[in-house]
Amino acid sequence: MSDFIMADAPVDITTLRRVLLVPEAGGFCAFEGWVRQTNDGRAVTGIDYSAFVPLARTEGQAIVQEAKQRFAICHATAMHRTGYLSVGETAVWIGVAAAHRDAAFSACRYIIDEIKQRVPIWKKEHYATGVTEWVPCHTR
Repeated sequence: MSDFIMADAPVDITTLRRVLLVPEAGGFCAFEGWVRQTNDGRAVTGIDYSAFVPLARTEGQAIVQEAKQRFAICHATAMHRTGYLSVGETAVWIGVAAAHRDAAFSACRYIIDEIKQRVPIWKKEHYATGVTEWVPCHTR
């Protein structure tokens, strides 16, 4: 399994987490990003995520590899969805296993921040009013 997954359908998070259960790890940190029901005071019904998948996979994999080099971690994996997601669905998931919690927390934060900044993923929000709008997602 790749360390970075672009998925066009829901992914079983338990399966992703299971890969990280290694005996040398004493700590685990995960981040889940969900579609929320409001943005900037507007009611959201869902988000359409689009990506240039070949480049997104390459850049996402590079980010995970960088985290492995920068932090004392055992393993890390990340997943980002594409397609239409309703409120409450998981859009992004990151898991990091490390001998100690500080490295797991730091690597997890690094991975999500870099994904948001560097991976070519765009989102179009769908509002309760029926309006849709592209919104910036390459922010910290």
